[in-house]
Amino acid sequence: MNDPAKSHRRLCLTVRGAVQGVGFRPFIFRLATQNNLGGWIQNTPQGALIEVEGSPQHLDAFVEQLQREAPAVAVIHRIESTQMEALGCTTFAIRDSSQAGPRAAWIMPDLATCSDCVREIFDPRDRRYRYPFLNCTLCGPRFSIVERLPYDRPNTSMRQFRLCADCEREYHDPHDRRFHAQPIACAACGPRLQLCNDSKTVRADGDPALLQAPHAIRDGAIVAMKGLGGFQLLVDARNDEAMRRLRERKGREEKPFALMYLSAAAASVDVEISPDEGRLLAARQAPIVLLRRHGGGQIAPAVAPGNPYLGVMLSYTPLHHLLMADLGFPVVATSGNRSDEPMAINDADAFDRLAGIADLFLTHDRPIVRPMDDSVCRIVLGREQVLRRARGYAPLPITLDRSMPPLLAVGGHLKNTVAVSVGNDVYLSQHVGDL
Repeated sequence: MNDPAKSHRRLCLTVRGAVQGVGFRPFIFRLATQNNLGGWIQNTPQGALIEVEGSPQHLDAFVEQLQREAPAVAVIHRIESTQMEALGCTTFAIRDSSQAGPRAAWIMPDLATCSDCVREIFDPRDRRYRYPFLNCTLCGPRFSIVERLPYDRPNTSMRQFRLCADCEREYHDPHDRRFHAQPIACAACGPRLQLCNDSKTVRADGDPALLQAPHAIRDGAIVAMKGLGGFQLLVDARNDEAMRRLRERKGREEKPFALMYLSAAAASVDVEISPDEGRLLAARQAPIVLLRRHGGGQIAPAVAPGNPYLGVMLSYTPLHHLLMADLGFPVVATSGNRSDEPMAINDADAFDRLAGIADLFLTHDRPIVRPMDDSVCRIVLGREQVLRRARGYAPLPITLDRSMPPLLAVGGHLKNTVAVSVGNDVYLSQHVGDL
């Protein structure tokens, strides 16, 4: 009989990059199981640490598939491999995260709602039907909720929501796409909506709040909505009187406002969309894309006075999808602040600083750890050009070809962005704004 210690090999793999919060551990679990390998994986402050053992041919297949078939949203920067003595391990496990060592793992940006989750929120047979905070390992909040590394639920602002039995089962099922999805939630155990007036009086909770908000926007109200990385001000983009009222209250005289549509097809009524621009609109970063406007169209003149371009984005959270589907027309979705002030990210701040601007407040009880504005991009000569780097892009680093000493760059006074160097990586913050 062959001795496993002689016929098997064991590899220790350190995977560096954006491999936390992207379904990487479940992917490795399934890949190891398919290849009849034993061992374990755990998140560390440096990325992901894997020990895996089995026959040489199965190990070779595992490493090849790891690089070729990793989750689409993962970013593997490099893999460091060390051969070890086989231990005879035949089962594979996901271990609790380690806190040891320097913190160098890449944190994933917030990702737009994936197509599977969109289907669920509009499926009356699904238990998350019309639930505005669903997500999975391929989408949802990341950077806006994480407080420290490694990226695990106790290290995020979701720790206050105790999982119900159904979510607990999905979280621990290796065959479920919510296996180890850290922000997992449902209506029974997750965040809830509230609709309040400007005197903080609650008008509706849960789905009734979600039903009343579109009616108010349709009637010309300015609604402050707590989104992914802060409050947004939502207004009917066809209503010129409501737009002028928003400009007056916000103190924004002529600067264009960004628009939100449910789909690219809906946006094509008002703007020209090339194939490259369509791909950028639908990307998982879901940025605002500058697009040339059609003559005429349904957009009120006060949205972008005299400007041949409109800034367009598509719904990127379940809450946006539900609101836009109920409305059936484009809205202005602009930062929840007065002109040149920071964006409000919590209820107390919003009620204080947006008083006199918003008529209603659509808020929820999931804390936002850091403000995250919308990114702005355009297509130039067939290539993507990022004009404002924030949600969807930050804080992924730029990797240099040489190691740098620890440096801090604080950027300019206007349109501020902070950069920090760590070895070969330069980490760029989200767009901070006017200092």
